[in-house]
Amino acid sequence: MQALLVYPDPPPPELAQALDLAGWTWKGAASPDQAAANRPEEGWGGCVLWTLPVSGAAGPPSGPDGAFAMARALRQAEPPLSPIVLLVGADQVADLELREDLFDDFCVVPFLPAELEARLKHAFWRTGRGTRPELVEYGPLVVNVETYQAAVAGHPLDLTYMEYQLLRFLVTHPGRVFTRETLLSRVWGYEYYGGARTVDVHIRRLRAKLGDQHAHLIHTVRSVGYRLGQGRWR
Repeated sequence: MQALLVYPDPPPPELAQALDLAGWTWKGAASPDQAAANRPEEGWGGCVLWTLPVSGAAGPPSGPDGAFAMARALRQAEPPLSPIVLLVGADQVADLELREDLFDDFCVVPFLPAELEARLKHAFWRTGRGTRPELVEYGPLVVNVETYQAAVAGHPLDLTYMEYQLLRFLVTHPGRVFTRETLLSRVWGYEYYGGARTVDVHIRRLRAKLGDQHAHLIHTVRSVGYRLGQGRWR
């Protein structure tokens, strides 16, 4: 997957975290010259421009002037770069009509990581560029199989390796009921000698990390085991 160009450098923490969680490869640049100098051999896959001022960013002052100068330079490059996604303040939206040639989509700050991911996905689909990271989704749950990360309703989950593996297994088999013994063998491995209580402990921890609003996604099937959800998410 080609790297995304991100402006400014460094980007705001919430933008960096959202891109990392979704598994995008990216690199920051503070100016068009730096973007050209750091351009990967295979080219940039796309661009995300933060148009609001950012304290501590390198190079010239960040903000709309720098962001649109970057967008203009990228559009005038050979070949022109696409897609370009803007992150803007609510008071900037009305001004975007005059600059429609400089971007493919935009997202209003503050944003949810899930919304930014959807905007990027749509922009890549519209422009026919690149592919998204391999994600497994079930309703508000998103599991990134490339980066071993997960999120619920756009909020990152702080999971241990085995908690992640258990959640990943369940989310890839929605609606299916698994006994504790099956989960032990499929998630922990046939050579694992721990008892069924290991599964119960990890399920309890997963529910706690999902929070009260989403803990119900993991169902207990009495006298049998566990399942995630009811089946395909509608």
